[in-house]
Amino acid sequence: MFEDRTEAGRVLAGVLKEYEMHSPLILAIPRGGVVVGREVALAIGADLDVLLAKKIGAPYNPEYAVAAVGPDGKVLFSPDGHPGISRSHILELAPQVRQAVERDLAAFRRHRPEKRIEGRSVVVVDDGLATGLTAMAALQYVRRRNPLSLFLAVPVAPQETIESLKPLVDDVICPLRPPVFYSVGEWYVSFDQVPDTEVKRILDRFESKPD
Repeated sequence: MFEDRTEAGRVLAGVLKEYEMHSPLILAIPRGGVVVGREVALAIGADLDVLLAKKIGAPYNPEYAVAAVGPDGKVLFSPDGHPGISRSHILELAPQVRQAVERDLAAFRRHRPEKRIEGRSVVVVDDGLATGLTAMAALQYVRRRNPLSLFLAVPVAPQETIESLKPLVDDVICPLRPPVFYSVGEWYVSFDQVPDTEVKRILDRFESKPD
């Protein structure tokens, strides 16, 4: 287990220090991933920005993701199918989900432009993954922006989730891959909710770094 997100970020940073990176950029998934990403960015001298994708839930169970939408509006359908909701209905919902993604990103960044991705070594960071559908949508978005290299770094995730995401990246850093997995929070001693104000404060701290 990890004591908290700060410790988890330092563990990831210890591994990532061994990688050769060009103009590194950490793209952290709010909210908890930003705390983890801060530690990685500080340790390897990287820029820090946020990355976000949102799920579209099934009508009968909003927590069950049938699709995910990235910052550019591209829709990723669940490989498990989308029972109870038609493909056309998902596509109808996608624009409003994209608007929600854009709104949240603008609020976190305080309307600053996103950091350049093209030609850089990019590391997508979260505090853990479960199914990985929104992470997959986020990674596909980054890959479309032509990074020099792309890595996924998460403290904990099921092995099957890691395997599903491997084809999208150059490498995956995930030190804890428990065979029995119920939730991300069970692998942390302290897993308090991270408020939006903390995310903004962390991003503001990095804004003085050159792009």
